[in-house]
Amino acid sequence: EHEKPPALANGELRINGKGKKLRKPRTIYSSLQLQALNQRFQQTQYLALPERAELAAQLGLTQTQVKIWFQNKRSKYKKIMKQG
Repeated sequence: EHEKPPALANGELRINGKGKKLRKPRTIYSSLQLQALNQRFQQTQYLALPERAELAAQLGLTQTQVKIWFQNKRSKYKKIMKQG
């Protein structure tokens, strides 16, 4: 029997059109990338689009990876600040 390729529904990769979605592997940032990201976060917690594009290009990351890293870092920062 010929197997069908995984179905793409709502931007999610699914096997046989159902079941768990297949996620992209978690991004592993190098120590240099983390150092640069943390340094930039200390300067500003929010990046404008051109700043994000420039930082991503400098670090060899996608703009989405930079955006999500900043989102996660802001979330962690707010959680820490809330705890005292």
